[in-house]
Formats: sequence, structure tokens, C-alpha cells
Amino acid sequence: MRFPDIPSTFQQRFDESFYEAWDRFNDLLRACPHHEFLELHQLDTFYNALNANDQDSLNSAVGGNFLDKMPRECLRIIESKSKVRNLRNKAVVAKVSSNSSTPGISPDVAALTTEVSELKNMMKTMLIDKQKA
Repeated sequence: MRFPDIPSTFQQRFDESFYEAWDRFNDLLRACPHHEFLELHQLDTFYNALNANDQDSLNSAVGGNFLDKMPRECLRIIESKSKVRNLRNKAVVAKVSSNSSTPGISPDVAALTTEVSELKNMMKTMLIDKQKA
């Protein structure tokens, strides 16, 4: 059985993080295990459904056009980014809630801090992977 609506209708929601979008996309694919979508088609669909910031983040991670890379490398980067982002989200929520009485801490600053940390971790992971290769 084919599940044709996933590629044509999937879109990252306005308030959805990269991790949440990736998780939801995988849930949709798992809902129909015989979806018959090639890995490359899945990556293309997911990438094009992301907001511009997340697309830019993936492009930066590969130093160019994300979709020009091999599918296995793309999946590794997506998995890495979603794990880092998910861990960072949990840390920021805990940090903000413990400092909630501190005036002047804005959610935007917390989000920016998370993004910077995420990029630093992605760069470290890429450098380690490059050294291993």
C-alpha cells in the first residue's frame, strides 16, 4: 500500500523544532511501512518542508548544499542535529524554569543560546568525524 500524502502535505509547523519535525516525519513514515519512498525522496521531502533557518543550518553543517551530499551522510547529520537539539531543548527548559524569577531573561535569548550551543556541538561532531575519516 502506498501512502502518497506524506510528501505532498508534510510541512514543519511554525512552532515546531527541528527535532519535533523530524520525529513527526518519521512517525508518518512508520505509519505506513510500505510507503515505497526512496531514501533520497524522503530526505528531499523533509528538507524542503523545513523552515529557512533549519535548512540554512543543514547547509552550514555540510559546507554547501545539503541535498548534494550522499543520503547516508544526510541522515547522519539530521540524526545528530535532532539529538543535539532535543538535549538542548531539555536543558534550556530546565535552566529557564529554575531562573524564572530573574528579570530580564527573555525566551528569545534562551532560544539563541540554544542555537549557538547546537551549532558548536555540530561543528565539534563534524570535526571529530572528519578526523576519524
